[in-house]
Amino acid sequence: MISSYSDLIQASYSQQEPQRLLFVFCRAELPDEASPEEKAAFERGEGGALTPVVCVDKTPDEAPDFDVLHEESRATGQAWDVVFVAAMSGRGGTPPSSDEAQQPLTMMVESIRLGHISNYLPLDSNGNAVSLG
Repeated sequence: MISSYSDLIQASYSQQEPQRLLFVFCRAELPDEASPEEKAAFERGEGGALTPVVCVDKTPDEAPDFDVLHEESRATGQAWDVVFVAAMSGRGGTPPSSDEAQQPLTMMVESIRLGHISNYLPLDSNGNAVSLG
């Protein structure tokens, strides 16, 4: 069971093939047509829509701990609330290249925009897994 970013990194190193991690950073926003009840829930930190603001791919070695990833994300100037993570397996002992990750990363962003998030690991700004349900 993965409950944190460090668990994810450990799991990635235990895979048979080297991994490339895909990250989509999202900001929680209130839709324009939100009802008063939805607005009140959002102010309590509940509900809202997750809007992708930054996406990136990295090998586990390029982001061995969450602080490295978090600091890099802050350098973009984009505020975010949740980061979704997925992994791609390499072949023949070679991790997927950044070029090979572009189409899956684009598909991941689109999937999140449509609200299809069940295939991804959501982490909060501290690198802990969160339940979005």
